[in-house]
Amino acid sequence: MSIVMCVLSSTSRPVRGHSPLETVQRPAMHGRGVQNPIPVWHNDGVTQDRRRERQEKRPPKPLDAAGLEGLALRYVERFATTRGRLSDYLRRKVRERGWVEAPETGPAVPPPDPEGLAQRLADLGYIDDRGFAEARAAAMQRRGLGARRVAGAFREAGIDEADADALAPEIAARDVDAALAYAKRKRLGPYARSDNSDRGGAENRSLRQKQLSAMVRAGHGFDLARKILAASPSETIDTTDFE
Repeated sequence: MSIVMCVLSSTSRPVRGHSPLETVQRPAMHGRGVQNPIPVWHNDGVTQDRRRERQEKRPPKPLDAAGLEGLALRYVERFATTRGRLSDYLRRKVRERGWVEAPETGPAVPPPDPEGLAQRLADLGYIDDRGFAEARAAAMQRRGLGARRVAGAFREAGIDEADADALAPEIAARDVDAALAYAKRKRLGPYARSDNSDRGGAENRSLRQKQLSAMVRAGHGFDLARKILAASPSETIDTTDFE
């Protein structure tokens, strides 16, 4: 009797990872096939039909002025951004979701105005293009990137020409420090290993040309890069030597 009870209890336990609507074919016991209708759950506790229904996404509703403003506010809460970058994001959302149509009888629906909304948030202090540009320039130059790379990042972020021109002197003042930071990170010029100077002839010229090209691609001026690469390895570096 106890053996029968043990067998029944072992075959009636639910199997994890399946639906309660499924049945499990047990292996043959004592030469006979045993099939029990056991409640078996799927991993997330729902049937496959329910899962398919959940996966079918409903098309998003077209945006209106309130919806567009909500997207803009959530965006500036999450990211440090600029008017240009926010405008690009809002235009993309309007393309993806469409714009609400005006009713047949009723007031006309104004067209979307991403640029105006971005400017309004800037006026309210949610967006600060100048502060964004200052922080981005300082971070890039600390990583060893030069003024041309910083200018490219400004264009990509939608920084207008007035803000970029206002920051140009500050960026130029950090040119040498940024170039030396790049040289230190890449072990070039005064930061090079001593064995790099053991190369001679064509091999050394080829290596120097590759290093010069790398510094120019990093946004540094040709003359400044050449001065830094021509410097001998040294433990003490005076930035005025490269100005």
